[in-house]
Amino acid sequence: MHFCLTGQYTPRALNAILENPTTDRQEAARKLIEAAGGKLLSMYSVAADGPGVLVIFDVPDPGAAPAISGLTVTAGTLQNVKLTRLFTQDEIKQVRQNAAKLRSSYTPPGS
Repeated sequence: MHFCLTGQYTPRALNAILENPTTDRQEAARKLIEAAGGKLLSMYSVAADGPGVLVIFDVPDPGAAPAISGLTVTAGTLQNVKLTRLFTQDEIKQVRQNAAKLRSSYTPPGS
C-alpha cells in the first residue's frame, strides 16, 4: 500500500539539522520504512507552511503507516503531519468495480 506523509520539521529538528547540515534525512526515513517492511519510493523537501518534507512510501501492512507517522511526531521531528493513503490506478479500478456492485444496496438520504 502506498502512502504519502507530509509534515513540517519542528524547531528542535531544524536546529539539529542546522548544526549538522549534511545530515541525511532520506537515509533515516529509508531505515525506518524498511524496518516496517516497506520501501521508500521518494522523498522531497518542501517549503510550504515552513520547512518540511513529503515522503511517498510503500508498506505491506496498513498499520505500519500510522506507526511510522506517529514515531516521527513522538520523536519530536515533525509536526502538522498528514498521512494519506494513495491508490494505484489498478486499485482504483477495483474500488470502482466494487462500488458498482454495491450501488443498488445503498439508499441515499431523502429517498
